[in-house]
Parts: sequence; C-alpha cells; structure tokens
Amino acid sequence: MGYGSKDEICGTLVKYSMLVTNFIIFIGGIVLGIISLYTLFDKSFIKELLGTNLFTGAVYILISTGILLSLLSFLGCVGAAKEVKCMLLAYFIILFIIFVVMLVGGILCYVFRQRVETTMEQEMLRTIRSYGEDRVLTRAWDDLQEGLHCCGVTGYDDWRQHRIGGNIPDSCCREVNGKKQPCTLNFQASQQIYTSGCLNVTTTFMKQHANTVGTVGIAVSLFLLFGLALSCALFMLIV
Repeated sequence: MGYGSKDEICGTLVKYSMLVTNFIIFIGGIVLGIISLYTLFDKSFIKELLGTNLFTGAVYILISTGILLSLLSFLGCVGAAKEVKCMLLAYFIILFIIFVVMLVGGILCYVFRQRVETTMEQEMLRTIRSYGEDRVLTRAWDDLQEGLHCCGVTGYDDWRQHRIGGNIPDSCCREVNGKKQPCTLNFQASQQIYTSGCLNVTTTFMKQHANTVGTVGIAVSLFLLFGLALSCALFMLIV
C-alpha cells in the first residue's frame, strides 16, 4: 500500500496527524474514564436519593466509551502506520458510533443537571418516611447528613413534619470535642444540630459533578471529529 506520487506529502502529513490525534484520544479516553469513575463513587450514597437513574446511566455510558476509546486508539494508530484500509474503515465506523454514544452521554448529564433539584426534593421527602425501616435508605440518609453536614431536606424540622415520631436522626447531630451531642430531645437546640438542609448542598454537589462529566464527555466527543476526518482522508489517499 502507498500513496499516489502527487499525494505523498499530503498523505504523510495526514498519517502523522492521525497518529498524534489518536494519542490525544487515548489520553482523553483515560481521563474521561477516571473522572467518570470518581464521580460514580464519590459520595455514592447520594444516588439512593436522586429519584432518577439518568445521571448514573450517563456516567456508565461515558465510562464504557472512555475505555473503548483507549483501546480503539491503538487500532487507529496501527491502521495509519501500516496503511491498512480495512483497519481504517473499521476504525472510522467504530469511532463514529462511540462519538454518537458519548455525545448522548454528555447531553444526558446536562439534562440531569437541569432536573436534579426537582426530582431530588421529591425523592428525599418520600424517603424520609422510610427512614429506620429501609436499611439502604437509612444508611444513605445517615451518610448524607454526616458527610455533608446537613439535616433534613430544607432543614432539620423536616424530620418532625414528614416522619412519624418526630425524632431526628443522630446523624444530624454536630460533633463537639470529637463526640456526638444528643439532639433528638430538643428540636430547638440548633447549636447541636446541622441547620443547613441537605437539598441545596446535595444539588450543588451533583450539579458540579454533572457539569464536569458532561463537559469532558462533550469535549472529547467533539475532538473525535478530527479522528473521523483524518481516517477518512487517509483512507481516500491510500492507493
């Protein structure tokens, strides 16, 4: 395989440009996978209170495509270096599919970012009623309140309004000198209770994660356009 004499310089330039592009795509795939994994497991207890699987689904999509990109970049490099047309064609088709899937994943993160506050508020109010009865939800609420130093949905009074019994969990209690202070007996003991509601803290946290993952996903997917264009150009130049 080779180039026509008139296309030799152009073909060499496209070939090396594709090698550089695939190296960048390889790095981008690794970065995307790492960021997505971190987002999935950082404060993972929050996903029990999201009220939607949209964000988790989008992150899984981006993790999968990030891994595939890292593997596919080797196919692109070999196809370009060896000038194998069938490999370049396979690379183009697979890369186009990944481009579409990754773009969808990035867009889903932004859609989730717009919907998270409404869906999370409804889900949090619903799950308060199951606190103490559902082990998973109970652990999620305790980890949320202790981890983000918040209490209830909009405030600690939510535990009295939406839960039978009216007692707030010990996870709402502040630590003084390394020890939890009792706060279930007095709802007005604000100096002993986390006064911030968990809704604002949690939605801000999730929006930041969704924005980061969505931005990286879309940025990498747009960069794949260079890989698609270069592989197509190199395919046409090889005679």
